This record gives sequence, C-alpha cells and structure tokens, in this order.
Amino acid sequence: MITDVKEYKEKVEQAASYIKEKSGFDSFDIGVILGSGLGGLVEAVENPVEIPYEEIPNFPRSTVKGHSGKLVIGKIGDKKVVMLSGRFHYYEGYPMEVVTFPVRVFGLLGIKLLVVTNAAGGMNPTFRTGDIMIIEDHISFLMPNPLIGPNIEEWGVRFPDVNHVYPEKFWKLAMRIADEMGIRLEKGVYVAVTGPTYETKAELKLLRGWGADAVGMSTVPEAIVAAHMKIPVLGFSVITDIAIPGFINELTHEEVLKVASEAGDKLVKIVEKVIKEVDL
Repeated sequence: MITDVKEYKEKVEQAASYIKEKSGFDSFDIGVILGSGLGGLVEAVENPVEIPYEEIPNFPRSTVKGHSGKLVIGKIGDKKVVMLSGRFHYYEGYPMEVVTFPVRVFGLLGIKLLVVTNAAGGMNPTFRTGDIMIIEDHISFLMPNPLIGPNIEEWGVRFPDVNHVYPEKFWKLAMRIADEMGIRLEKGVYVAVTGPTYETKAELKLLRGWGADAVGMSTVPEAIVAAHMKIPVLGFSVITDIAIPGFINELTHEEVLKVASEAGDKLVKIVEKVIKEVDL
C-alpha cells in the first residue's frame, strides 16, 4: 500500500522521464507486458532499445525464471511500443504498488492501450494445452486490490468502474486476425490467485463454479491499475496445462515455460498484427 503519495509519484515520474530520455520518444502508443515464456514478441520490435530494469530509476527486479528483466522500446509498424519483458508478481514478496509500478509508468508515457499476456491453467473443459484465450473479464481471488490506500487524483478517481477493462473492440480485432491466420482463439474469464502454490482440487472446483475459464498468478492487478488510469486492456492467456480436478498431472514451472514457448509463436503473430492494425 502506498504510504507516501508524494514520494511514490516522484518515483514513477523519474522512471518515466528516464525512459523518455533513453528512447527519444515523448510518448508511446502501446504498452505490453509479457508473461512466463512469452518473450518472443521482442523480436517483432524494429530497432529496439533494451534497458535492463536495474538501470531504470526505482524499477523493481524480476526474480522468476522465464522473465528476462528488461524494458524494450521501439516500433511495431507505425506504433511506438514500450514492452516489459518480465513482470512482477505478488508472490515474489512485492507489495501491490511495486507489482503495478510499470503500469503507472506506462500511464505517464501516454500509452493508449495495454496488452498483457500470461501463462495460465485451463479450467474450461473445452480448452486444450497450447490454446490461447482472449480475456473478456476477470476475477480476483485473495489478491489484494492495488488501489487500496490513498488515491492519487491526478491518475484516477477513488472508485473506478472496472466493468469495461477489456473493451470488446480490441478483442474482436484479435479474434478476426486469429481467424484470418487460421489460429484457434478461445475467449473466457481469467481468475487471478496469489500463488506461488498451484491450486488444490477444491479450489479449482470453487473457481470453476464462479465462472472462471483460466487461472493464473498475475494480470489482474495490472489491469485494475490500467483501468484506474483509463487505459483499455487487451489480455491473452496461453493455456499451459489443464487445471480440472481429476485431470491434473503434477505440474512444474519448467513444463509451463515449455508449453508457453511453443504456443508463444502463434500469440506473437496475433499480437504483432493487432498492434499494426489497431485504431487508437
């Protein structure tokens, strides 16, 4: 929870100013957050400038395998893109204001769309390992709301509406592009849990009963903060395992990364074309 508003604002502003200086851009069109094993989109950036997180003032460090820990700046088509290759998680021990710090920075960089990707367990029985799901809505399970604490009025209202975090126009564009490419794209509700443990059979049963189609340990805090700053979100989950009671195999992070990497090629093609075609 933010305790010193002035200090937090200064830290975000310092990080944003540094990125502008290093990139030569005054503002950006799209921010991207890449999930576990999904760093392939970096290759689509033209003339990239890569900045290790440790060089950016006040930026946290990524500690999870599969998250490279660098900011990538450049263009995809005619869009100026700032990309987080390696995100931050609540289970790493970071408080929510740190987990969502990059989204605040992206907001000050002027992005008009936030694209988020993650690796998730599929709870919908029609899903298969390697599928890609468009996030049409989310559920937060035991995850502290990142807006708890003093509100920074310049960034957003005290009680923001989060009923339209994932606007239909963006995921419909992604669905059309995937269809044109012959790539199967699912649509559903993502539920965020704290991790780092994978869910019990009883928890999966509960979450599926709530209407969740996929489960993971990220994305929702970032989406809430984006909504607070009136930034629309386009979210994708790569289904890396089947999280259905009775069908669960013992899961390792290495297996998650392997499937995410294999399915990531399809996701990269979709996201690259979405960025090039999207009307902001």
